[in-house]
Amino acid sequence: MTPRARSEELTAIRPLLAAEAAAESVPACIEAADLEQSVWLRLLELPEPPADPARWLRRAVRAEVRLAVRRARRETPYGPGRHPAAEAPQSTEQLVLAAEQRRTLLAAARRLPGRCPELVSALISRSDPTYREISGELGISQGSLGPMRSRCLSCLRTILATGVAGPVRRGNAP
Repeated sequence: MTPRARSEELTAIRPLLAAEAAAESVPACIEAADLEQSVWLRLLELPEPPADPARWLRRAVRAEVRLAVRRARRETPYGPGRHPAAEAPQSTEQLVLAAEQRRTLLAAARRLPGRCPELVSALISRSDPTYREISGELGISQGSLGPMRSRCLSCLRTILATGVAGPVRRGNAP
């Protein structure tokens, strides 16, 4: 398929994707733009275009929704009284451990590729910025933050799980 034909095919399915994402996003409590972007990534990663793009698109949207719902079940929302800042550690030992965890997390975040270090730093900022504030600060579209966050956190999990976060400096060492 020529690049022009591929481009025309993608342009033709754009309205269907927008409609499918809008319809599926509300019951699943997902941003429609994030859902659309995830499906576009899936489509563009295919080695060749699907035989039936409309059918593939519907299945891909539903698959992304299922993934998002499973992810939401695993994540624990802050909720009232559950914000980490609201749960101040009690003892000196807990304060030291919390500071050590934060240093380890920041050291691992600095090793992330691309724009991930900036994004992760913004996400874990003590000021708890909104997506709108982060997108304005980093110059990234708000719809790109969700998928980008997901990729960055996946890399961060890998770094932390393999223990390659790098040395954490203690004391006054530069």
